[in-house]
Amino acid sequence: MSVARSYKTDYEIQQTAFGLLQKKLGTSNLIRFIQQYDKGYGNYTVDRDEWQKKYTVNSLFAEIEASKNKKV
Repeated sequence: MSVARSYKTDYEIQQTAFGLLQKKLGTSNLIRFIQQYDKGYGNYTVDRDEWQKKYTVNSLFAEIEASKNKKV
């Protein structure tokens, strides 16, 4: 016999978590905590492609070999 478990939605989990954090931290510290999280901006894929343009398979192998030679 299996026990039925109630499924909480993401919203319900979020509300529970915020309630617990507010109880433990207080309202002003909860606000400070939430402000630490930023969704960021831009398009990571486009940005990554831009800064990786200079890399080729051959250049990466050359860097690896140069790094090996420096350690000796």
